[in-house]
Amino acid sequence: MLLVAVAACDLFAVYAGFRTHFSVQGDGGFLFARQDELDAADALFRRVDRFYAPALTACAAVFVTWFHRMRRAAGALAPDGFTRGTGWAIGAWFVPMAFLWMPYRIAVEMWAACLQRTGRGATAGAAFWPVNLWWGTFAGSLLLRWYSGFRHKRADGLAEVLDTVTLGMVGDALNVVAAGAAGYFVVQLTRMQVVASRRRSGPIQARTS
Repeated sequence: MLLVAVAACDLFAVYAGFRTHFSVQGDGGFLFARQDELDAADALFRRVDRFYAPALTACAAVFVTWFHRMRRAAGALAPDGFTRGTGWAIGAWFVPMAFLWMPYRIAVEMWAACLQRTGRGATAGAAFWPVNLWWGTFAGSLLLRWYSGFRHKRADGLAEVLDTVTLGMVGDALNVVAAGAAGYFVVQLTRMQVVASRRRSGPIQARTS
């Protein structure tokens, strides 16, 4: 549900971007817009920000908690399959710049551990697409929206403002895809971990019964 809330905020931000584009008229390098229409579009963005920040914070807290718990479970399945300790499943998200790839590496290692334990290791090359789709869209969205905000502060004229709005819209749309891909990643990894844990404990239960 929290992923849905974040995606809904992103969709609303895309709508606000369209409102900004529709408020601007003109061609041939000469653009103009009514101030009240620009103010209305800007009010929509402020409204998105008011809901987006708490939704994202709650979603991030739940997701990182799940990520850490899944890292512990996957570590029990493949103790030698990880290059970093369990604590990095939380810490990696807070390291400046490194958070753009460190959590992805942990996710890949968790996915690989569960694939092997469920007997799907032979198709691992093709089976990694959920992880790659989630992280590619998520990281792409972060970078696009950061660059959009950076350029927006330095925009000079309506044409440059519209360019930054377009970049932000693409970033928001990517994040909608990322939210869906994250949901799929969570469901599939959790399911594989449960299956792998049952297979791992099955022989022990059989010997003690």
